Amino acid sequence: MFLLYEYDIFWTFLIISILIPILAFVISGILAPIRKGPEKLSSYESGIEPMGDAWLQFQIRYYMFALVFVVFDVETVFLYPWAMSFDVLGVSVFIEALIFVLILIVGSVYAWRKGALEWS
Repeated sequence: MFLLYEYDIFWTFLIISILIPILAFVISGILAPIRKGPEKLSSYESGIEPMGDAWLQFQIRYYMFALVFVVFDVETVFLYPWAMSFDVLGVSVFIEALIFVLILIVGSVYAWRKGALEWS
């Protein structure tokens, strides 16, 4: 049977998780100083006048390089738990880790061949 009183903790956490960001925005809106001036309304607050157009096109290779780095950097973090508990888990986990590393190697070779790692 579906009992609502068993979900009291869930509803409490849900309400708290909704109220904390709302309260943070309200409190920062009340306490933050509001000083509008020409410096605040300009494009940059560094004191240097902007030169040229703001719509510059960046080459896609910068984004590809960053994405490949993030993907392989995050994926290698998954190797640490396997390495820390290698003696407990056994040979089957070692084979799974080896397959995982082989998939990473194939992905990096693919990205290298496609030119995602070329900077210049």
